[in-house]
Amino acid sequence: MDFAGKIALVTGGASGIGREVARQLSAAGAAVAVADINIEGAEAVAAELVATGAKAIAIALDVADADQVNAGVARTCHELGGLHILVHSAGIGVERGFLETSEEEWRRIINVDLTGTFLCGQAAAREMVKGGYGRIVNIASTAAFRGGTGRAAYGAAKGGVVTLTRVMAVELAPHGVTVNALAPGAIDTELVAKMHSTKTRQVYTRAIPEDRYGTPAEVASAALYLASEAARYVTGHIMSVDGGFLAAGLMLDKD
Repeated sequence: MDFAGKIALVTGGASGIGREVARQLSAAGAAVAVADINIEGAEAVAAELVATGAKAIAIALDVADADQVNAGVARTCHELGGLHILVHSAGIGVERGFLETSEEEWRRIINVDLTGTFLCGQAAAREMVKGGYGRIVNIASTAAFRGGTGRAAYGAAKGGVVTLTRVMAVELAPHGVTVNALAPGAIDTELVAKMHSTKTRQVYTRAIPEDRYGTPAEVASAALYLASEAARYVTGHIMSVDGGFLAAGLMLDKD
């Protein structure tokens, strides 16, 4: 896929899926703004991209803060020359039972994972509408569709991301902006390493037909497809990247 001449903003770009999206977009020719609350990590990724001869900048960004989001989009447009692609990968999570989830945890995850998607999508879309072109890819989760243990706040937030993505797609379609989301399953990222206990990993792996966790690179490849011209007639779609987890029912041949 060729992204030459395209300008992308990647949130959560300092690590995990976001970092791999930034790398793949850059390798395909895009100028990339690497945004993350972890500015040191974002700067390291941006420096890595610049070292390859690509154009990239790092932006300190708390996606739950509207002022920071608006400033980050404005800086992307000012320093890189516009905004064509948003891959919104920033998010947090916790493995906590419904009865044990505190109000503070609930609000924090909703604010970052759902409100952050709203704020970043709205700010980016306002710029995209001006030019009559845009690609927005949100990162949801298979937790939006399955009632997994310990996913009360996280699953609710990601379920909201799914519906928000569809509403955005319908309203932005007349302006030349597509909006889709990925629903990763178990992916080996820093966040998942914190969320998934040893028991969770064992149970999860057994429920995945491919019998393994996915990689950030595999999710990033799907994000690039949705951000590309190849997907220009795809909007409002939620693509699972989960090794068959959502498709699976009873698997008698697994140990």
